[in-house]
Order: sequence, then structure tokens, then C-alpha cells
Amino acid sequence: MDKADIVIVGTGHGAAQAAIALRQQGHEDSILMLGRDSVPPYERPPLSKEYLAGDKPFERIMIRPEQFWADKGITLQLGSAVTEVDPVAHEVVLSNGDRIGYRKLIWAGGGDPRRLSCPGASLKGVFAVRDKRDADAMMEALENGARRAVIIGGGYIGLEAAAVLRKLGCEVTLLEALPRVLARVAGEELSTFYQDEHRRQGVDLRLEAMVESIEGDDGNVTGVRLASGEVIPCEMVVVGIGIVPAVAPLIAAGAAGSNGVDVDVYCRTSLNDIFAIGDCAAHANDFANQAVIRLESVQNANDMANTVARAIMGDRQPYHALPWFWSNQYDLKLQTAGLNLDYDQTVLRGDPATRKFTVAYLKEGKPIAFDCVNNTKDYVQGRKLIEAGADNVDLDALANPEIPLKELL
Repeated sequence: MDKADIVIVGTGHGAAQAAIALRQQGHEDSILMLGRDSVPPYERPPLSKEYLAGDKPFERIMIRPEQFWADKGITLQLGSAVTEVDPVAHEVVLSNGDRIGYRKLIWAGGGDPRRLSCPGASLKGVFAVRDKRDADAMMEALENGARRAVIIGGGYIGLEAAAVLRKLGCEVTLLEALPRVLARVAGEELSTFYQDEHRRQGVDLRLEAMVESIEGDDGNVTGVRLASGEVIPCEMVVVGIGIVPAVAPLIAAGAAGSNGVDVDVYCRTSLNDIFAIGDCAAHANDFANQAVIRLESVQNANDMANTVARAIMGDRQPYHALPWFWSNQYDLKLQTAGLNLDYDQTVLRGDPATRKFTVAYLKEGKPIAFDCVNNTKDYVQGRKLIEAGADNVDLDALANPEIPLKELL
């Protein structure tokens, strides 16, 4: 295909939802999805959880059965990387030199794993967890006898990988450069709880640990050297230190953006007829006091996709969606509602020792986010509390887990 009415770059959650939503809303012209992956669209979060653990085969994490796309007249062109965008000619250029024209372009390119910059970072046995190939390579290493793993990064990806690898019987050392895990996304109460839990599960968790190099022999990983000089022996290293937004072709074409690509309330970039959604789209968020942020979540990708589909179909509605996230580790289900940016107070609901509790985040007396561990009721009702803009809530009632959050509305 050398042109399509709608070209979608990417095959992740946002890209898939954009194509689906366009068809649901009556778009009848051609839709082409260009993906770097070699397989049809699939869910990314299970890669560091159920898929890596072997609990779900690939077929169960596919966003839709493969035949679905053909049935809906959505063309998948896999193994295709976009290297250039020509906004004047309304064309994208692929790595093989092919040019594909578009009327509207939806950029859902996501991001690439941030790589280590230390010596040894490219040794065999150093993994990221971003796509199916990454997870498959880790599974192959485990099948070939890898039993000692070092995880670099104490964010959700690192913690989830640690939980899975412990379940699979590996010795796991987790290194976090900051004084606590989840430092950028959670308060101290949640960080402390997860640190204690991982240590209880046998993870050698080390804080303020600085990596000097990755050691190897004959091209294979053999250990991780710390700044202290200690070498931690291992057969595999998992790097979870964030992503770099995959927007270089857009920025080179003149799109505005410094951390990702900037979009307006309809997810339009500064380039004519080009939208951007998902992890790479920087937007002024209604639930972050209009701070310009990127959100790396399935929720954001899907909701932005729906916003773009409506805009293309002539039903322009500004993006407005409460952010939510989740993480599964061991038998713990964490559900987060809202964004805790610039919070000035936390309130603990329940006792973490019971493995069911909630951390509420407030700013000037107003609840702005909830971290709910094994506490779906608080999550559901907390979302409604944030969306309602509840203000000056009774802190004693908020701290009492026997009082439902809905009673604070």
C-alpha cells in the first residue's frame, strides 16, 4: 500500500484503539497501521507479568484475534519502521525507503527503553522489557539455565520483573539508585511496603546503589559491578530505567516538543493533519493542574485514541480522562487513581500489615490520588471522589477504613 486515508504509526494499545474507534464511529475509508513489531497488536503490561511468568500464552494477550483486523478492513504492515515524516507532501518514509501517503496521520510510536550508558551495557544477557521480543529473549535465557538475575531500576517494571523471577525460582538482586523504590511515583508509605514485601520474598533489594559497569566473559553477562567495587554475579540483567519517547521523525519534521511531542486538547501536534497519542504525547493534563506531562499508561493511550477518532470524524471533544494505573506483584494488586503531583499530605487508610490498605494523596485539603493495595472498593470510590473535586474532606473519616470513601462526597 503506497497511501491510505488514515496512517497509524505503531501497533500498541493506542494505535489499535484508534483504528477500532474509527471503524466504530463510521470511518469507511482505508486505515493502515505501520508497526515495528513482527506480530499483530498485543497488550504490553503482561510482558513483565503473566506472559513472562508463563501464565498467559501470546494468544491471550493479543488485543484482538489476528483475523479481526482483516475483517474490519484495517491493514497491518508489520516490521515497518518509520524514519521520516514529510508533513508538506503528507507522506511517511520507511526504513527501506518506501514512501506512504496519508490524509491524516496518527503517531502512536510509544517509546524505546532507556539504555544503560556504562561499559558492558550491550553484552548478551542484558534485557529490557518493552516488547514481545524482549520477553521472549528473557524466557529463552531462563530456559538455558539463567538462575541469577540483577534488576536495575526500582520502578514498576523492575519490581514486577523481580516478582516474576522470584516466582520462577531465580536469585534476584534489585538495584535502585534513589533512597527508595517508586520514589518518582509514590509516597514513602507505599515505597516502604513494597520494599519490605520484596525483601520478605527473598529479593536482595539495595537502595542508593550505583552501577559502574556490566561484567562479561566471551560476550556474555557474568556480573554487575557497583561503584563500591563489589561485583554481583549473575547470568542476566534486566534494565528498567524508563523510556525515551519515540518521536524523532516528528521532531525532525518540525513538530513542537521537548519531552515527547506536544499535543493540544484534541491530541493534534503542531504539524497539520498529524495527531499523537499515548506514551509519547505531552499534554496539559486536567488532573495535574494543567502541567504538561506524558502519561505512560494503557488508560491514557486508549482515551487519547478515542479523542483522535472523534476529532477525525467531526465530533471534537477535548481530552479529559482521570489517569489510572495498576501493578501486579506476588499476590498484591495495586490500583492507582489520579496523579499525586505536588501533593502536600498523605493519609493512610488501613494497616499495611494486613496487605489491604490505601494511601490517599492530598493537595491543600483536596484528594488528588489514591494508591489502593488489594482494595478495589477504595479504588472505585476514590476515583469518584477525585472526579467530583471533593474539597476539605474530613481527615479522620478519610483515615478510617471502616468509613466508605463515597460517604465523603
